[in-house]
Amino acid sequence: MVSPVDIGRLQQALTIEVEHSFSNLQGRQYLFADFMHLSLAQQLNWEESDRRKAKTLAQEFKQYDSLSIARRQFIVAETRRLLYEVRRKEISAESPPPKQKKPKTQPLVTTKTKFLKPETLLSEVEGLNGSQISKLKLLDIETVGDMLRYFPRDHIDYARQVAIADLNDGDTVTVIGTIRRFNCFTSPKNENLTIVEILLRDRSGQIKLNRFWMGKRYSNRGWQEQQKRLYPVGSTVAASGMVKRSKYGLTLENYDLEILDHTGDRIESNTIGRVVPVYPLTEGVSPELVRGTIIKCLPAVGKLADPIPQKLKDDYDLLGLPEAIAQIHYPDDTEKLNAAIKRLSFDKYFYRRLVALYRRQQQKAIQFIPRSQLIEKLEEILPFQLTNAQKRAIAEIREDLQRPNPMNRLVQGDVGSGKTIVAVYALLSAIESGYQTAFMAPTEVLAEQHYRKLLEWFTLLHLPVELLTGSTKTAKRRQILSQLETGELPLLIGTHALIQDTVNFNQLGLAVIDEQHRFGRDQRSQLLQKGEDPHVLIMTATPIPRTLYLTNSEIEVSIIDELPPGRKPIHTTLLKAGQRKDAYDLIRREVAQGRQAYIVLPLVEESEKMENIRAAVQEREHLQASIFPNFKVGLLHGQMSSAEKDEAISQFRRLETQILVATTVVEVGVDIPNASVMLIEHSDRFGLAQLHQLRGRVGRGAAQSFCLLMSASKSETAIERLKVLEQSQDGFFIAERDFELRGKGKDEGKEQSGHAGFSIDDRLSDEAARQEIYTIARAAAERIMKKDPTLELFPALKTEFQHHYQRLQGGAIFT
Repeated sequence: MVSPVDIGRLQQALTIEVEHSFSNLQGRQYLFADFMHLSLAQQLNWEESDRRKAKTLAQEFKQYDSLSIARRQFIVAETRRLLYEVRRKEISAESPPPKQKKPKTQPLVTTKTKFLKPETLLSEVEGLNGSQISKLKLLDIETVGDMLRYFPRDHIDYARQVAIADLNDGDTVTVIGTIRRFNCFTSPKNENLTIVEILLRDRSGQIKLNRFWMGKRYSNRGWQEQQKRLYPVGSTVAASGMVKRSKYGLTLENYDLEILDHTGDRIESNTIGRVVPVYPLTEGVSPELVRGTIIKCLPAVGKLADPIPQKLKDDYDLLGLPEAIAQIHYPDDTEKLNAAIKRLSFDKYFYRRLVALYRRQQQKAIQFIPRSQLIEKLEEILPFQLTNAQKRAIAEIREDLQRPNPMNRLVQGDVGSGKTIVAVYALLSAIESGYQTAFMAPTEVLAEQHYRKLLEWFTLLHLPVELLTGSTKTAKRRQILSQLETGELPLLIGTHALIQDTVNFNQLGLAVIDEQHRFGRDQRSQLLQKGEDPHVLIMTATPIPRTLYLTNSEIEVSIIDELPPGRKPIHTTLLKAGQRKDAYDLIRREVAQGRQAYIVLPLVEESEKMENIRAAVQEREHLQASIFPNFKVGLLHGQMSSAEKDEAISQFRRLETQILVATTVVEVGVDIPNASVMLIEHSDRFGLAQLHQLRGRVGRGAAQSFCLLMSASKSETAIERLKVLEQSQDGFFIAERDFELRGKGKDEGKEQSGHAGFSIDDRLSDEAARQEIYTIARAAAERIMKKDPTLELFPALKTEFQHHYQRLQGGAIFT
């Protein structure tokens, strides 16, 4: 047995395993995986959430030898992240920070607005003018209740008052000192840029603060003189902000200032010296307006009704709704803030699950026959063996098709993992049960690829299948629609053309939707309305964080986490502009050996706004004439007609072109096993999920494949994002890292544009916390529906449920 866990030893073992390409290296006493399993399976003196993660990872290491390289990479990365976090907590506990003074602050809520109710219009709130009300309406805020439910995406702790000498990079603090120098002037290089420079000093030291104002109004001499009068040299100020290191030393970024009569004076500001909420904003709406209005509306929080029964709140340790909303805006402490996040996240999951359960009990089920002779025939002709992950997904689908409620299942798997054959099993079950099926894809290229693949199998099974797209000729379209209405056609594959009014199925029993995120909610709903509560199977290769699956109440998930045998990992390399010659040399070598290459660019033609981006049309001409004159260079982009796209892909498939310059139209649906190189120009301008999809265009054959990420970006964040693709080919790992990096948006500072991407559960600390809240919310919803499916016993809950049902009804197969 290994000795008690030593984090340093574990970290060293992980590093050595990475250096030896995840080969399960033999140590002096144990294999790497056995050592990790035994160490993490011990009774560790860690926090509960960390122990749970350790036990989960221990089980993964127990199966290490049977896992793919991509899965091993993911497990090692997750373990390193866990050990780093545990060690950070240990260090923090060993040397607790000195207790900080809190500046004296005014109470936030005055008594003037205590007459307010949640339904009160903002126009009736004292101190708000018409312009401010119009701006808040941009955020869909019209009442006091709307304002109270506009939750902050983050909090910044300015409550710590710190001496200048004790500042540390990354801290959010308040400093109180004396202004020793104040300059406000127009930049000599830009007449529209005004610069404010402040030298602030306390007894321990001094700090330089800079602020930049863009616009002619700030270049006005009168405005600049006014700033100097507001902050005269010798005055005492409180300054709050995030400590950042600049070329001049430490400074406060995006600071707020307030003049004090003396060092011990009371601070009046709503931000300085406080735990400050940070709200999602939109252009024209300032953080000061949102915070100020929240403070005016907070007295109404006590008049909010709490629909959740007290028994549930007691059983699941939930705050009351009024207290949760008060604490989410201006929390008493971290513990109260976390309790508020827990309650409000619970509400989100609880009502979603309640709506999903209600909808399910309203739907009639189509039950398919348990065993299909067509499937038995298919298995006889398949030239390959299914992976265990594919078999597991098929078993889950078959079980769904026997239940009393319609299937609503998502099959997620990396590019090339074999999702289509899984869908075929479901299609054949429906067809043999006497129903028709639809297979909808977002692009003609992808729809045609599915058609070619399924036609091959269905022909051997003596089953007709047709393709319907915007390019289908009128006569052929008429024939297809006729066969569909009579029931002669069991499977129709197509694009958005499937949801047209003229498309009428005789008896639609199953709808398969590929790359579902590319369809709008209404488009998915329109397809389902072609039948009476048909079963739904959704497929996607786009990496989606596991946490998003966990918290979706309307869908079951099958994960295909294995690639078919024989697939080799794709070598992914991040290249700088100066390494372009290396990329071209690799393409030449591969093409000379009979293989092919993609070169992907973000644009079709040059534009004034993005002059430095190589456009596909011009780049193809340049590559053909100057770089690859001995090879044939093709072109594929979204502005080409369907016939032109088909011809470009066909030429590439027939090896008539060896190099294909393309835009992201090749992201899905282009399957050329002979292609072994993917060069992505300006890769920093693509999302990680999109890059992962593009990379999946290669590595589909037996040859070693390469993905080259070309980027001239100097942004550390952009480089960090791209390095994620170097680290792993596991779509889940990539999605989680993308979620972490993009997460809540701009966490530094106090502004953010756009509200649509934020949800209160983004504030949960980690995946374990998210799963915990989702689990109790799901259990609570099922308890309620089991006790009273009509909700008549819970009138307040029924009223709230009806609001959520109206909002969610008919939408979001997957949100």
